[in-house]
Amino acid sequence: MQKIAIVTGGSKGIGISIVEKLLKEDFHVFAISRSKGELGRLFDIFPESLELVVADLSIKTEVYKAIDTIKGKINRLDILVNNAGVFMPGKLSEERDHDYELQMALNVSAAYYMSKAFIPMMKLGKDAYIFNICSTASITAYENGASYCISKHALLGMSKVLRKELMEDGIAVSAILPGATLTDSWAGSDLPESRFMKTSSISEAMWFAWANRDNCVLEEILLRPRLGDI
Repeated sequence: MQKIAIVTGGSKGIGISIVEKLLKEDFHVFAISRSKGELGRLFDIFPESLELVVADLSIKTEVYKAIDTIKGKINRLDILVNNAGVFMPGKLSEERDHDYELQMALNVSAAYYMSKAFIPMMKLGKDAYIFNICSTASITAYENGASYCISKHALLGMSKVLRKELMEDGIAVSAILPGATLTDSWAGSDLPESRFMKTSSISEAMWFAWANRDNCVLEEILLRPRLGDI
C-alpha cells in the first residue's frame, strides 16, 4: 500500500527537496503551497503521486481549508512535514507588529493546526512521523532576527511537546534544525554556494530518521554548513 505524506511549503527550497525525495521513495504526496512554484517538473515525472493543495497557511481559515481538502481524500497519514515558514529581518524594538504576527502564524500556528488536525488519523497506523523544520535559530538568537528566532524557538518547543505526548501512540517526532541552506531566503547574497548547505542534505537527513524509526527517534537533527554558520 502506497504511503501518504503531507509537506507544507512544498513548492520550493527545502520543501520541494523533501517532496521530491518522498516521491522517489514511492509516497503519495500532498504539497501545500500558495502556488505551483517549482513543482511543475515533478508533476511531469510523478503525475499520479503528487497533488498540490493551494493555500496561504499564514491565514487560519486557509489552513482549515487545506486540512478539509486533504481529509476528503485520505483516511490515513504516514508523514507530516511542517516546513512552511518565512524569515523577515528586524529587531524586536523596531519591527512592525505585522512582521511578528505573520512569522508566528506561518512558522508556528500553521504547524500547530496541521498537527492537531492529523494526529488522530496518524494514530491509527501506529507507524507515523511528524517532522518540524526548525532552524539553528531555534537554539541561537541572531542579531536582526527577532520574531524569526522567537517563532523558531516556539516550533522547537512544540516539537518537544509532541514528542512527549505521542511517543506511546506510535508517532515519532523530529525537529530538524538546518543552518544556512541555499534557498530563496539567501537570494542576492554575494557568498559562494559552497558556504551553504544543499536542500538535499535536509531531505536526506529526514529520510534517514524515517528509515530508522523502528528502533530509534532522532529527536533533534542539527545541520550546519561544513565551514560553520554564516
